[in-house]
This record gives sequence, structure tokens and C-alpha cells, in this order.
Amino acid sequence: MARDLKEIKDINEIKDLGWDELIPGAALFSFTEPVEDVAEVPMEERPYAPTNSHEWQVGDWRVEKPVYNRDLCIDCQFCWVFCPDMSILSRDKKMIGVIYEHCKGCGICVEVCPTNPKSLLMFPEHMDNDEALSMWPKKEEKDK
Repeated sequence: MARDLKEIKDINEIKDLGWDELIPGAALFSFTEPVEDVAEVPMEERPYAPTNSHEWQVGDWRVEKPVYNRDLCIDCQFCWVFCPDMSILSRDKKMIGVIYEHCKGCGICVEVCPTNPKSLLMFPEHMDNDEALSMWPKKEEKDK
């Protein structure tokens, strides 16, 4: 049951709430403590907070999913940085895929992708990834 903001006396109480106990407008924390150089810390060693979707499988909430095209990716890591669900799988600063169990299909990764065409695009949940890749748009040529 969600708690009213007036009931919370200490900001640290929000950190201890589960995902189904959050109040509207609450700040969500990815980790229970500060993490230096989080990109260098393996996912299984990160101190995830209870509010982080890494601890919950929420992929069945999706209607659309991001599909990743390795041939277009420049490994800028924007998708990894901006993903609110820690659903972008990156190793050695290289994007290697999407963790669909934790992805809610918000599309933020697609919005921040700078490539032309984008290396991540949203497709219907039921579509096979290979089919989505076959439908990928071609690079747009700029007028001179």
C-alpha cells in the first residue's frame, strides 16, 4: 500500500520502500549506496536498491520492446546511462544487448541514441528480433 508523503519523516525511509509501496513523486534510487565508476563494477556486484527493476522481472509490462542493431552502434553508452531500469547490457564500454526481463519498454534508450539510423528501435513485443532487424531503416543521406 502506498504511503502518504506526510507519513515519511526521514528521506532514508524512501530508500527502504519496495516498488509497490512507493508514493507518487518519490525519488527512486538505483543503488543502496554510492557506487564509484559504476560502469566498471560487474552487474552482479552492484548494490541494487529494492526500487531498482534489476531486482524485479517487469518485462511482461511491455507492449513494445527495444531491438538492438550492433552494425549501427557506436558504443556511446547513452542508452546505458539513461536507461531507468538498468536493462542495457554493456561490457568493457561496449553495448551488447538488452536485458528484456527488466525492460519496461519506455523507449528512452531509443530517444537518446545518436546514430543515423538509430541502433535501437522500438518494435511490437510479439515480433521476433530477427524480423525486426530485417525491417531496419537505411541510412538517410543529407542534402548537399
